Amino acid sequence: MNEALEVLDHVRLNFSPTGLFALNVVIAFVMFGVALDIKWQHFKDVILKPKSAITGAISQFFLLPFITFLFVLILNPTPTVALGMILIASCPGGNVSNFMSSMAKGNVALSVSLTGFATLAATFMTPLNFAVWGKMYLNHYNASGAGNYLVPIEIDFMQMVQTVIILLGIPVIAGLLFSQYLPKFTKKIKKPIKQASILIFIAFVIILLSANFSHFIRFIHLIFLIVLVHNALALTTGFTLASALKLPRVDRRAITLETGIQNSGLALVLMFNPKIFPPELELGGMTFIAAWWGVWHIVSGLAISGLWARKPLYQTAVQ
Repeated sequence: MNEALEVLDHVRLNFSPTGLFALNVVIAFVMFGVALDIKWQHFKDVILKPKSAITGAISQFFLLPFITFLFVLILNPTPTVALGMILIASCPGGNVSNFMSSMAKGNVALSVSLTGFATLAATFMTPLNFAVWGKMYLNHYNASGAGNYLVPIEIDFMQMVQTVIILLGIPVIAGLLFSQYLPKFTKKIKKPIKQASILIFIAFVIILLSANFSHFIRFIHLIFLIVLVHNALALTTGFTLASALKLPRVDRRAITLETGIQNSGLALVLMFNPKIFPPELELGGMTFIAAWWGVWHIVSGLAISGLWARKPLYQTAVQ
């Protein structure tokens, strides 16, 4: 399998500096739209009723990276594919998770609270998780006899922190301030901005696919099952932990989707940041994983949300 996957490292996705700048703007706009729905009360609720929120945070920032690390050890793909999977697992929840939680009849308030908390926490946790698990994986790979991975990937922790703060932290704080000090104006723009941000993000994914359609057609079979299984593990992690702790069914659905819907756009921006990953590095495996995840988690999330939407909620029943 490794010989086939190595081909990906020599493929460069068509992603111009203009396209990268546009993706930065799209992610910032999406995060601003998400933050308009976040109230300070949500953070207060997390403090007063912390069990579900803590479960979601543990699932996303601790269990998912750990399980991903175990998965790449078992799968033993090429280093760039493995690092791409670890970076995806280190990112916060994706921007469509709140919409999917609503569609699935989950706890939307919990979903929004988790999104807000995870987005702010990601300014530190995303670089930390990638630095820790990425370094552990490279050390294991080089010591396993599978061969030395000679590409000098040095994970610039502070540069990643800086990038994530700009892309996530600033837009979210701006959205929170809008919601706090301009409530009437926020009420008018909140719905259209959230709808527009989701549509723009999906459109951007489609544009990325169309610009690289020949690459995806040629190589998608190499990573399709990897992303499918990885995403299934992410969704299962959230659901299993929430179920084990006997959380209400509405909370289980929200935590499942928050864990399984990752911000793959942020992962792509980090991968294309020359200060984090120098352009001379051949990291096609990483970019393919992140790009296809951006498509697949929408498919899987909508499928699960659609199934749950037709399944009645019985709050007293144990699922």
